[in-house]
Amino acid sequence: MSKVLSYGMVGGALDAFIGDAHRKAINIDGKARLVAGCFLRLCEKTLEAGEALNVPEDRLYHDFYEMAEKEAAREDKIDFVVIVTPNYAHYDACKAFLNAGIAVSCDKPLCVEPEEAKELEALAKEKNLQFMVTYTYSGHVTAKSIRATIAAGEIGEIRTIMGEYPQGWLAAEDISGNKQGEWRINPALSGKTNCLGDIGTHIENTVYRMTVLKIKKVLAKMEKIVPNRKLDDNTTVLVEYENGASGCYWSSQVAIGHDNSLRVRIYGSKGSILWFQENPEVYQVYREDGSITEIHRGYDAIKPEAAKYQRLPSGHTEGWLEAMANLYSSFIDCLNAQAEGKFTEDMIDYPTIEDGVDGGEYIAACLKSQDSGNTWVDFN
Repeated sequence: MSKVLSYGMVGGALDAFIGDAHRKAINIDGKARLVAGCFLRLCEKTLEAGEALNVPEDRLYHDFYEMAEKEAAREDKIDFVVIVTPNYAHYDACKAFLNAGIAVSCDKPLCVEPEEAKELEALAKEKNLQFMVTYTYSGHVTAKSIRATIAAGEIGEIRTIMGEYPQGWLAAEDISGNKQGEWRINPALSGKTNCLGDIGTHIENTVYRMTVLKIKKVLAKMEKIVPNRKLDDNTTVLVEYENGASGCYWSSQVAIGHDNSLRVRIYGSKGSILWFQENPEVYQVYREDGSITEIHRGYDAIKPEAAKYQRLPSGHTEGWLEAMANLYSSFIDCLNAQAEGKFTEDMIDYPTIEDGVDGGEYIAACLKSQDSGNTWVDFN
């Protein structure tokens, strides 16, 4: 039986949505337990969170630099760290733990600057450390099954892709008191982009994880629709892939009536696939003979490499937390295998540091396109 690992968390105070989600997702399979943290720079908030989460006081830290240094020096040091801070702190926190020899799971986008992401990639490889970027939607059983369906050639050569991710939660000009919204539209905390980095990168990564198509170039229009907004809240990106296929990605946080409406439509020479993450238990396959098949999680139609992540029988809904748990399950299995000297690269079934680098380069290319008058820009 594999060892139950220990982990620490940077960010994720008690009132932080994403930190709580990561903790719950990790707890689903019971493969790791939280033993250390720097949940907020304000010491009393970290102490408050530590008490509520049963983290020993001697493993609560003032900042992530202290945490990385002191955990690395412990005989029972953490096996990995989960970084769930606002974007601006990702690079420094990741670098501190990598330098301390500790594996990293970091929320997306990985870094504000693409050069920072590449530096982290090189450091992770130099230290031979696992590094996960939590693009959660790739963890859905149906998303994994779609990847296997496409890889098997069942819809032929991909010709065009439509991806959209509309939300409506930032449509108002005054979002005072909306903690999650306030930092996202603040350049000092979010970086050079809001909507594109926050949810537009999810389209880019979800499509890539399903199709493995690399982007060749982009043309982006990044809008600030709400008055007085400093960062984009609505973006449209035209995409050309290396195989010649085309795509269009629309992300918005001002689309009233939408909650978390990530959709992907993939059109091939023999058929098409449609997937909607708010209904992640099913996907549709349209074939050139006119037949339409709806694939439901929990049945034999799900590809075996995806079905192994299923926890519940059909009709018992698995959703977003389970998708994140699937990523952590693979990540932790890889960490255990590495410690036992049994790890091979083909065990990795989660978005890696390379996915984080691609996300950073995607953002950079879109910003360059926007700044140059919405022109085509080469990717990479």
